[in-house]
Amino acid sequence: MSGHNKWSSIKHRKGAVDAKRGKIFTKLIKEITVAARQGGGDPDANPRLRSAIAAAKAVNMPKDNIERSIKRGTGEIEGVSYEELTYEGYGPGGVAVMVEIMTDNRNRTAAEIRHIFSKSNGNLGENGCVSWIFSKKGLIVFDQQQVDEEALFDLALEAGADDVEEVTEDGTLEVITAPENFEAVKQAFDEQNLAYVSAEITMIPSTTVKLEGKEAEQMLRLMEKLEDSDDVQNVYANFDIPSEIIEKMQG
Repeated sequence: MSGHNKWSSIKHRKGAVDAKRGKIFTKLIKEITVAARQGGGDPDANPRLRSAIAAAKAVNMPKDNIERSIKRGTGEIEGVSYEELTYEGYGPGGVAVMVEIMTDNRNRTAAEIRHIFSKSNGNLGENGCVSWIFSKKGLIVFDQQQVDEEALFDLALEAGADDVEEVTEDGTLEVITAPENFEAVKQAFDEQNLAYVSAEITMIPSTTVKLEGKEAEQMLRLMEKLEDSDDVQNVYANFDIPSEIIEKMQG
């Protein structure tokens, strides 16, 4: 499995979207609300809101939920005010971890995140301690068996993608874009009815840390605990773990 796409791949394999739909809805409602508050309620003029709405529709969030979230963000109806924060730290084996937060109580969240790290053989660090390892990119993942690789490559580059990478171990093709080109590349695939496994703006690390044994298990538990927190929107890490360990932990 690709190092930079590791956690995204794990989540999709686990079926986490279905298993934790309520929690996914909560995170997306926060994202839609904040996106509307910062950039207005018109998705055509607000790329962040447009992406958030697309993600909500992808997990079948009801239209009413989406519309209420936008209205909370624009102030048309009352709602909680969320603060955006990023925590940085280290997991087992020195793995770099970035945690994107939306919270209405900074002190509560800080205590919870610190507790999760310490219980999983990790520790929080200072701002900037690991962010230099990551770059924001668009990432669209395809099942290699379901697409014509050459046609995909040509279409991706023509639409403005930076690169197409083959990941032999899990049989996927990864299309990597600059964040500002993500929508155009994704739209090009949609227009050709090319079905992808996932499409998201993510943080891709420049280097990875290989983990095995106990450290690998601790790292996966740390990621799961962070994802389970109501205040956590996204978690990024630069670990590389053998597939057999991941499959064993997934039962």
